[in-house]
This record gives sequence, structure tokens and C-alpha cells, in this order.
Amino acid sequence: MNQSQQSSDGRHEDDTSLTEFLASLMDYTPTIPDELVEHYLAKSGFQCPDLRLIRLVAVATQKFVAEVATDALRQCQARQASVVKDKRDKQQKEKRLTLTMEDLSKALREVL
Repeated sequence: MNQSQQSSDGRHEDDTSLTEFLASLMDYTPTIPDELVEHYLAKSGFQCPDLRLIRLVAVATQKFVAEVATDALRQCQARQASVVKDKRDKQQKEKRLTLTMEDLSKALREVL
């Protein structure tokens, strides 16, 4: 096979994968409601009647929020691990984590 046939086959596979993924979004209910995504898209001047695209935006937003939350949790754990070194006995019993704006700010700086 020559290179142009290979690239068209690869492109065909990519198109097929994308089509299947977009179709699967119709059966998926994202955490962020469609109406909320539509509202903020419209507020920013973007109107889209395609529910698949709205759900794609919802999934991308959900992933972004999850990454920020995970990074903030790591920041919180690292911060509280340094406190445990100072007050070993008292803090060892308390496993509760307290998320602060500082943790969230550091996480957002890393993600953005």
C-alpha cells in the first residue's frame, strides 16, 4: 500500500471512531446537565442545536473539574503531611482533610 492509501485508511478509522464516540454521547448522561451547558454556551454567544456537541462540552468540563479537584486533593495532602511531622501524635488520629483556597489556587495554576 502506498502512503496516500495508508493515510486515507487511518483517516477513515479516525472518522469512524469519532462517529462512534459522538453516537455514544446520546446514551450518556453527563454529571453536568445539558440545560446548564446550553445556558453557558448561549451566554458566551455559542448556539448549537446538536445535543452530541453539548454533551461533549459537558464531558470536557467534567474532566477539567475532576483534574482540578484531584490536584487540589494532592496539594491538601502534601500540606497536611507537613503538619503531621510537626504534631505527630495528635494529627495521626485525625485523618480528615481540609481543602483550602490555597490548595485550590495551586491546583488551578498547575492545570492552567
